[in-house]
Amino acid sequence: MDLWVIVPAYNEAGSIEATIKALAEQDDQNFTLVVVDNASTDDTAEIVRRHGVQMITETRKGTGAASDTGMRHAIAHGATHLARTDADCLPRPDWVRNIRRAFGDGLEMVGGRLRPRTDEFPLKFWERHFIPLVVDLAAAFGRFRPGNRSSEYLGPYVMMPGATLAITSSLYERAGGFPRTAIEEVHEDRALVNRVRTLTSAYGSRRDVVVFGSVRRLRAYGLAGTLAWYADHHYRPEVIDVR
Repeated sequence: MDLWVIVPAYNEAGSIEATIKALAEQDDQNFTLVVVDNASTDDTAEIVRRHGVQMITETRKGTGAASDTGMRHAIAHGATHLARTDADCLPRPDWVRNIRRAFGDGLEMVGGRLRPRTDEFPLKFWERHFIPLVVDLAAAFGRFRPGNRSSEYLGPYVMMPGATLAITSSLYERAGGFPRTAIEEVHEDRALVNRVRTLTSAYGSRRDVVVFGSVRRLRAYGLAGTLAWYADHHYRPEVIDVR
């Protein structure tokens, strides 16, 4: 298994170093890391270079575009399996190991659990305890959404956040990859999941594939705005890229 980890990054000078450190502390180091600089205007690229991490550039703005560029770069260089996290996230030390185990169990696409970071600033009680519940409820609700239901699908809808997602290279190519879009246009992770569901039922979410994500969007949008944002962008804030 030739596993590559892809990290799209746009103006993440304040966060990317912690993400690189978390990946350097994985208890399974048998992977290749590549950061995709999405035309950042801050010191993101300089920080990545300083840490000696492989970096490529995608000038088309968007998490979908940057992620797809990274995935296809990895495939072109021999990757058989792909994983993605984001540049404001901290994968748990066993993240890579548990992804590898999930692939070994026969899954072709693996989703994980997204939990709130506690190192950015003190979390309020409801942020610490309520966010995981909201994520779990959203995952359950997703199974009943009309857009996630079709006779073409070979299995049930499973929410797989882009910040903790892995897929075989073969399935990624068969599914057409992440849509090359901006974050405000399409939820690229949901789009990829639904493409995969038309091809195979060998996908699933694992509770031990854990990433701790920033709560900065929640702080900026508020709880109602955040929920509406993730529900097909019913809330569209003036500032999308919260930093």
